[in-house]
Amino acid sequence: MLEQIEGSKAVARAVASCRPEVICAYPISPQTHIVEALGSMVKGGELKSCEFINVESEFGAMSALIGASATGVRSYTATASQGLLFMIEAVYNAAGLGLPMVMTLANRAIGAPINIWNDHSDAMAVRDSGWIQLFADSNQAAVDLHIQAFRLSQDVSLPVMVCMDGYILTHAVERLDLPEQESVDKFLPPFEPRQVLDVDDPVSIGAMVGPDAFAEVRYLAHAKQMQAMELIPTIASEFRSVFGRDSGGLVRGYGLDGADTIVVAMGSVLGAIEDAVDELRGAGIMAGAIGITTFRPFPISAIREAIGTPARVVVVDRAFSAGMGSILATDVALALSHQSVRIYTVVAGLGGRAITRTSLVHCLEDAANDALEPLTFLDLDHDVVNRELARMGKDRRSGPSAENILRDMGLPGSG
Repeated sequence: MLEQIEGSKAVARAVASCRPEVICAYPISPQTHIVEALGSMVKGGELKSCEFINVESEFGAMSALIGASATGVRSYTATASQGLLFMIEAVYNAAGLGLPMVMTLANRAIGAPINIWNDHSDAMAVRDSGWIQLFADSNQAAVDLHIQAFRLSQDVSLPVMVCMDGYILTHAVERLDLPEQESVDKFLPPFEPRQVLDVDDPVSIGAMVGPDAFAEVRYLAHAKQMQAMELIPTIASEFRSVFGRDSGGLVRGYGLDGADTIVVAMGSVLGAIEDAVDELRGAGIMAGAIGITTFRPFPISAIREAIGTPARVVVVDRAFSAGMGSILATDVALALSHQSVRIYTVVAGLGGRAITRTSLVHCLEDAANDALEPLTFLDLDHDVVNRELARMGKDRRSGPSAENILRDMGLPGSG
């Protein structure tokens, strides 16, 4: 059913169609519209047999969701940025206990400095938690991935995080194909958990495990991720057969035929990258792109197969590891360690900065000529940075850097 709708509200409708029995969330921008819409559906009776639990914090939300999932009900939450960090202890527990649930992560920068706009810092902060992480490159993909996430979560008994770019997707209004309830019911079987707290059949969930068994129990987290890797393409194929469109999977290629310069990225930036690829192809530069949908488990074999043997790979990352560089590029380099290929890293879009087609084209032209630095911060104002570094070197009490930079740039907020 085609409808002009905001991304957040479309995701709420998709989640509701999966018939969750417990929703527990604490509002934080830019995910608030999702849980507001779900709360209204529960209160109005549109979403039946579902309890919406109001809590005092994100930690409380994830803790309550763990309890709900352990009692054998389909469970859902959403968060972003600092909210995810606040619940991080429970995030690790949910994965370690092997509890099926789905969480929307409306990707947003992590402070300091304070920033409410989009990048992927929050998802990267929990990439090793044991959650499956799926990245949407459009609002249609976000809708579709949530439906597949509930199926995947219960099939492998692991929590699944669907990442969608804050504001860029969550607040964008566009025409989307919203799933019919009959189709969702056909695709998503009734919830049958692997473990259940039941007073008539008592068990313990969350045992104390010492050195003799800890490695074996923790290894299961990896083994189940590998099971998910096998299942994800199958689930995407079944989704296509029911809903009539390609969505999900491990990776997605664009313009790869004959490409000797391939861009790898995740999330909504892929739209601009594909436009840049088209422009470069028109100028005779053989560029292509690969979008990673499944980030955890990381699809090493799928990436190798999709990339082939190009002369160079450019990884565009909306997050980075201070003191190291791109997180995504490190994983891509590991995937391609068996072959000789030049890998360039471009960190872009931090804190919501626009990633324009013009900037991407110039960057990729440099890469195609092997004139790009190994690590590039796209559109970084080096003069501003160098001025602050000089100030810090000259004056022991140089003051807070964020305020200094805002003042140098003539921007509000410098005090």
